[in-house]
Amino acid sequence: MKRRTFGSLALGLLPLVGWPAGAAERIGVLMLHGKNPGGPLSPQYAPVKSAMEKQGWLVALPDMPWSRNRYLQGHWDGAMAEIAQHVKALQAQGATRIVLMGHSMGVPAAMSHAARGGTVHALVLLAPGHVPRGYFTAPQLAPVRESIETARALVAAGKGDESNRFMDINQGRQQPVITSAKNFLSYFDPESDADMGVTAPRLPANLPVLTAIGEGDPMFKRVREYYVDKLPANPNSQLLEVSGGHLDTPQVALDQILAWVPRVIAA
Repeated sequence: MKRRTFGSLALGLLPLVGWPAGAAERIGVLMLHGKNPGGPLSPQYAPVKSAMEKQGWLVALPDMPWSRNRYLQGHWDGAMAEIAQHVKALQAQGATRIVLMGHSMGVPAAMSHAARGGTVHALVLLAPGHVPRGYFTAPQLAPVRESIETARALVAAGKGDESNRFMDINQGRQQPVITSAKNFLSYFDPESDADMGVTAPRLPANLPVLTAIGEGDPMFKRVREYYVDKLPANPNSQLLEVSGGHLDTPQVALDQILAWVPRVIAA
């Protein structure tokens, strides 16, 4: 299986260990799943969650507002409030170091939490997805751009709180979104905190970031330009290219994740 790493750490040489026995610190991981039809029960997450728990880490995998069951519920600010509450719950269980691990839509959510000053000590960003800026540059995503423009017009007309039908495209599949124009824009406007390129330069400089992207992922050739090159310089940050595609990246990159997290948390 081909893997390539970028950055200052040779991930393959790091031991697969959790926090040293008897240490006062404990790692807590908040896993943020991908967008509808994704959710916490998507099969790619269970092996990852189990492997991290075997390291002695506390792991939470909640149902977020962009899941199949809740899609898209409320405003982006509400999603950020939920993340903060889940972080507090991990801390209440004894976690002293918080890792946000996002997959697909979970990536911009994790980045937004960090950019807003939320508690987090490392970011693991897997198969980044949801690209508001891309809706204005990729012809195949024009239906979403048109929905964004419609939502902006509704807000300007004083109708931003009324429920309407908008369009999303996820992994090439169109799906309707029934919500208000204000709520839709909070997730889809290119200038919002839901865009990875907006939040990347605002992340704390001391926050290490691991990005993993599969060679078969639609974002493979674009991820550097979209946000990776905009991240503050950090010697512990990594861009990891792996085999596979969008859905299997969490499992393909698992060994590297298990190695990288304790190393950067201890740094």
